[in-house]
Amino acid sequence: MLFVELIAQGLIQGSIYALIALGLTLVYGLLRILHVAHAAFFTLGGYVGVMVANQTGSLAAAIVAAMIVAGIGGILVFRLCYQPILHQPPFVPLIASIGLYIAAEELFRIIFGPSGLTYGYAFLQGQVVLFGSLRFKLAEIAVMLGSAAIIGVLSLLQTRTRIGVACQATVSDPQMAESFGISLRRVGDINFFVGSALAAFAGVMVSVLNNLVEPTMGSVPSYKALAIIVLGGLGSVRGTLAAALVLGVVESFGTVYLGHFLDRNAIAFAFLILVLMWRPQGLFARSG
Repeated sequence: MLFVELIAQGLIQGSIYALIALGLTLVYGLLRILHVAHAAFFTLGGYVGVMVANQTGSLAAAIVAAMIVAGIGGILVFRLCYQPILHQPPFVPLIASIGLYIAAEELFRIIFGPSGLTYGYAFLQGQVVLFGSLRFKLAEIAVMLGSAAIIGVLSLLQTRTRIGVACQATVSDPQMAESFGISLRRVGDINFFVGSALAAFAGVMVSVLNNLVEPTMGSVPSYKALAIIVLGGLGSVRGTLAAALVLGVVESFGTVYLGHFLDRNAIAFAFLILVLMWRPQGLFARSG
């Protein structure tokens, strides 16, 4: 039963990583840049979520508001920060993104204070028993179900809608896509909106699980997300999803069997380093 519990906890954590990393993958697939500032939308989602939830008493309203605000913020970052410098070498947008994330952290600290915010309502803190003895918080089940639903909808949008096909065409061959009348700017707006909204949803759910939102809450998840998109094969949505779930399970087992020597984050980064030393192109990328 311990084995099943560790697998379940790993999948819960991996679902959170997947929501953050998928946004990075969408941006990298389109622009071929590492969007480090993406972590700011994870934190922004947490702050918007806790404020709306405390004002309205509705977690659903908090999630919707957080995703919309973060999505609009993502579009603004794309248009104001990245679009003017896309013709520059890749390290220029990367440096701009790092600077933007540092500035966002400081802005959160100035506006909301360094100690963080908590929920005034006990959202999803009850427990349910599954399979006889496995106990899960309602928040943990919500993370799993919500992540599965969002990822499923994203998959359908990518494969069954004109917008999704346009996005995939732009990633494959931007010049050809533009010659067929696809607006690269509109595709960029969509990618940044969706990716930032996914990060905001993850931020709300993590803040509910921990009952805390703080300025630096996006730091460690963002580092892991950057490693995950490399582990999954840069630009691969399926690879990113698989890598995130694998990392969550490795962390879960590692905290039980290696917790006396390493903490959770150290276990995760040790695993990522070992894998990338063995297969630097990523676990789920094609060798040739």
